[in-house]
Amino acid sequence: MDSLSNLGDGFLTVLTPMNMLWVFVGALLGTAVGVLPGLGSAMAVALLLPVTFSLDPIGAFIMFAGVLFGGLFGDSISGILMNTPGNSTAIAGTIEGHKMAQSGRAAQALAASAIASFVGGTVASLLVVFFAPSLARLATLFGPAEYLALAVFAFVAISAVVGESILRGLTSLAIGLAIALVGIDGMSGASRFTAGMPELFDGINIVVITVGLLALGEVITVAARRGTSEEAKLITSTGRLWLSRREFRLALPAWLRGTAIGVPFGIIPVGGSEVPTFLSYGTERRLASRKPGSMFGKGAIQGVAGPEAAGNATAGTAMGALLALGLPTSATAAVMLAAFRQYGLQPGPLLFERASELVWALLASFFIGMVVLLILNLPFAPLWAKLLKVPRHYLYAGITVFAMLGIFATSSKVLDLVLVLAIGLLGFAMRRYGLPVAPVLIGVILGPLAETEFRRTMAVSEGDPLALVSSPISATLYIVLALGVAGLLIQRARTARAQRAALETAA
Repeated sequence: MDSLSNLGDGFLTVLTPMNMLWVFVGALLGTAVGVLPGLGSAMAVALLLPVTFSLDPIGAFIMFAGVLFGGLFGDSISGILMNTPGNSTAIAGTIEGHKMAQSGRAAQALAASAIASFVGGTVASLLVVFFAPSLARLATLFGPAEYLALAVFAFVAISAVVGESILRGLTSLAIGLAIALVGIDGMSGASRFTAGMPELFDGINIVVITVGLLALGEVITVAARRGTSEEAKLITSTGRLWLSRREFRLALPAWLRGTAIGVPFGIIPVGGSEVPTFLSYGTERRLASRKPGSMFGKGAIQGVAGPEAAGNATAGTAMGALLALGLPTSATAAVMLAAFRQYGLQPGPLLFERASELVWALLASFFIGMVVLLILNLPFAPLWAKLLKVPRHYLYAGITVFAMLGIFATSSKVLDLVLVLAIGLLGFAMRRYGLPVAPVLIGVILGPLAETEFRRTMAVSEGDPLALVSSPISATLYIVLALGVAGLLIQRARTARAQRAALETAA
């Protein structure tokens, strides 16, 4: 009952003309940025982070809620209509969604995606409302060793899952941890890797890192590829914007199954929605293959409904894990954590006590944002696709100018412009050589926490390394992590053997 009462107070905070305007603006901008290939919700939050500094924290985070879920739907629009998903989380839904578009059912695919976003996000938000406070109370049992174990769990789990190889993922993580070391050591007061420049004593601003790595890195990558491949063809969305009774009957179970698959993945650090979306797609395909007349491969609506619901459910519960535990389980959550830090807030169990008005307003804005997005996207999704016709060189030039102005406006330091360019070149090099970006963000965000908790554990235990695994919680986390990595290695080894066998058979 306390949760419902607090949520009611949150709705009263959000349902004011100004805050409703921020929800609408966030949903609008999030969808607009998400439509653009290569950008997505994490990029939208990173780009808009500097813009919101003039807002009060509640207004800023209400806007971020709209940006987060709007970006997810925008990812799907470009995937369905152009076969170029705005982000990797939309790839699974694009497989059948683009087939539907090619067969003249683009509007139905977009409608299935919009409703899936609403169903998955709403169910996940309900679970966050009722269980995030309980998670926060559970988190009060965590000491330095447990928080260190949680950080290590996030480091290794995300690095292992998001890249094609664990080695590349760990390399990206090492880059993030190295960037996090720049600045003054909080415990000893010594400067580290600052080259004697006072501007770096506070470290590299997280906004500089996120904008450089995500926005500028993508811009340079697109510029380097220009002229090497043909532009994708945009399919016009025509016809009815609603689902027939038969299509709704096919999509409804897929929405519910996708939501059920996506919910737990938001709490575990697996690097985003790629795993649950593909798991949902595989589930729907297997179930459809048991019945005659399967449309998979020709444009099955279940192949859009399931993955889209899974992706949004994962994003919703990821916000619960961030608020209750301070644990970012995806790149978008890591950028949101950076936003909290910019306002002097630390997500975790104490956030519900120290900033309860903000937390419950943010949770209430999830529900309002879902309704706003449904109203915006069901009738107007084809209009969003017009953004795909903007010439790439104009579009990405505008993004670069916007990013640079935002960075300079936040700090008024020329050094930050140099750093954002350098980090953008780093992001380009990582994309060029297949290094995943998400582990860098996780390393930058959680690196200082892991270092501090490790040193606290060692100080309290007088240097006894067994203190790191002496508690049941930390020991369990390490065991689960070891089993998960071992299972992943076995699975990848089997896949590699199967591919080699297929090549030998073909030869």
